[in-house]
Amino acid sequence: MNDTSSKPVNALPAGRLLSLDVMRGMIMILLAAESSLLYESLEKINFGTIGSGVVNQFFHHPWHGLHFWDLIQPAFMTMAGTALYLSYQKKLQSGISWQQNGKHVLTRCFKLFLCGTGLHCIYAGKMVWELWNVLTQLSITTLIAYLIIGKSIKWQIVVSVLLLLLTEFLYRFILMPGYDQPFVFGKNFGSWMDMVLMGKINSDGWVTINIIPTAIHTIGGVAIGKLLLNEESVNNKMKMLFIAAIICLITGYSLDLLNITPIIKRIATSSFVLTSLGWVILMFIFIYWLIDIKKNQRFAWIVAVVGMNSIFIYLFFESVGHQWLNGVVSIFSNGVFRLAGINESWLSVLSALCTLFAEWALCYWLYKKRIFFKL
Repeated sequence: MNDTSSKPVNALPAGRLLSLDVMRGMIMILLAAESSLLYESLEKINFGTIGSGVVNQFFHHPWHGLHFWDLIQPAFMTMAGTALYLSYQKKLQSGISWQQNGKHVLTRCFKLFLCGTGLHCIYAGKMVWELWNVLTQLSITTLIAYLIIGKSIKWQIVVSVLLLLLTEFLYRFILMPGYDQPFVFGKNFGSWMDMVLMGKINSDGWVTINIIPTAIHTIGGVAIGKLLLNEESVNNKMKMLFIAAIICLITGYSLDLLNITPIIKRIATSSFVLTSLGWVILMFIFIYWLIDIKKNQRFAWIVAVVGMNSIFIYLFFESVGHQWLNGVVSIFSNGVFRLAGINESWLSVLSALCTLFAEWALCYWLYKKRIFFKL
């Protein structure tokens, strides 16, 4: 936990990449809304065909396809990679070597691993050994990205391509009895590996081996950070990021449309990794242009205060929030809104929004107190 001197809420440290905090904050707010059951509550309301279709975008695609919600985890891991590189460069400038910083990174990854596996115990209400949480995955992808953090972007692209090829090879050629259908739910290499590692498979189709292909998201974040800090003009940086995004999108969608590799988020197929990375880069380009280039920063703090304590608030709403705060808030919010004559179908929506605001307010209070939790 770091405690710094008091500043106005929107007065950020000089040279800080505000767009990174804004994007991380947006990701955390969206995840907090899920944890507070906002989307689940909205799904129960009849908004018509178009409205229901929009709400459906806030749920993972059941298997072959892509929803907006499938981009949240890739965005989280990509921004983690960017933050990793910016921190690494800052430490290099202060005289801390790759090897010295590596010890800190290794310790942080171990803490992430413990937090990720610990959350699954909280979900289950008992001690379990499950490796599907995003923090568990991030603990490994961060280590992979750090191993090549000092290499050139071209070198990092080569490693990413090799990771994609390795993923394709494992799914297509390591065919075990009962798990010999590469892209079939529960019958693929990833599910077999889960049986080896945990003696169980995930009922929703998630697999631990996603750490291999999704490492590309974290490596991509490192490459974004490297590009943003180089001496190229802003226009050239934007152009290179845009070209990279388009290449990823074209390649990913082509693999799917040509029936080579389907876009499946739950097993992080190569087509999914490329497509999602392309969309994440485009989202970041827009936020970077809006916040750091055009300097539209007046209200950015509203989101940034969440991004500055991203790991803390994630752990909070996935544990205390989901286990306790949701229910407590609903007791009082439902009582008040019933007295106000609010329709019953909207009570859970308003309760979720109240919970979400309470979690935002916690982040705001921490920021005002200059308290930042870091692993």
